Amino acid sequence: RGVQAHRLCPPRGAGSSLEPEERSMEPPAVPEEEEEEEEAVPLSVAPGPVGCQLFGYVGIEAVLEQMKIKTMKTGFEFNIMVVGQSGLGKSTMVNTLFKSKVSRKSSQPGQEERIPKTVQLQSITHVIEEKGVKMKLTVTDTPGFGDQINNENCWDPIIKYINEQYERYLREEILITRKRKIPDTRVHGCVYFVPPTGHWLRPLDLEFMRRLSKIVNVVPVIAKADTLTLEERAEFKQRIQEDLKTHTISVYPQEDFDQDPEDRALNDRIREKIPFAVVGADQEHQVNGKRVLGRKTKWGIIEVENPAHCEFPLLRDLLIRSHLQDLKDITHNVHYESYRVRRLNESNRPG
Repeated sequence: RGVQAHRLCPPRGAGSSLEPEERSMEPPAVPEEEEEEEEAVPLSVAPGPVGCQLFGYVGIEAVLEQMKIKTMKTGFEFNIMVVGQSGLGKSTMVNTLFKSKVSRKSSQPGQEERIPKTVQLQSITHVIEEKGVKMKLTVTDTPGFGDQINNENCWDPIIKYINEQYERYLREEILITRKRKIPDTRVHGCVYFVPPTGHWLRPLDLEFMRRLSKIVNVVPVIAKADTLTLEERAEFKQRIQEDLKTHTISVYPQEDFDQDPEDRALNDRIREKIPFAVVGADQEHQVNGKRVLGRKTKWGIIEVENPAHCEFPLLRDLLIRSHLQDLKDITHNVHYESYRVRRLNESNRPG
């Protein structure tokens, strides 16, 4: 075994020079004793680029536990933006996603703050903790978007806000003595609420998603889908998919950013369902002896978390359970990186 280990991992010394050596194509001569020893005790080497085989437990896998403990101590940040006309249930949907009152700050118990219907953006930050994991959640609402008679350039305040967060992060990043952990206020995901008309996307919807999809992850949803029948919902969803493809609008998850075949297969199934037909509710009702989130009507209760009633579970899984880290990675590696390159090129121009 000593001879074999010596052959697998050559000692560093004169033979480990960084300069390339001329080697003969013929195999080296093997002494008879060494040859007999190899035949007697065959050694299996793991395939791959690894040069040395582990003969016992080292503990490399413990790094995962270290990362988990560190993340649970420091927590992480997630910033989401909701865009759509008034009355489409944006605030209720956010409350349903995180099962808490996170879309409004109440000045008095039991009362919600009335946000004026202007295009001025409102950001609210909460710290949510679940099983020891802390998340600093920032919800940015756009009350009054698309409510005006003239909606020309109504997306400008939203684009300005997103770019301001990129600029704030960039300024912290290029400092000579910068913070150990830069506060991340960049928008990781933008949920766009499409009115449940049942016909097609409006020019406002197309123009907004065309502009915003270049700087942020846009996830379109059909708001208040319980106002449509199943047939109307399927037809409306198909028309939206055709409109997005016709106008080359790339919504999240983007095909260009799939890392491997497994990611592509999973994201293909998600892309078939987009836009999600969702129903939001922040009140619980009694159904078959269980407390469920839903909307109560004269003919029954629409269960929000029931896949047979709406596609809210798909939206929740995409934003939180399966793609939350991917949303943050694409924001940092793609959208923020393109903004950083553009800003640095502008600053380096002469004059």
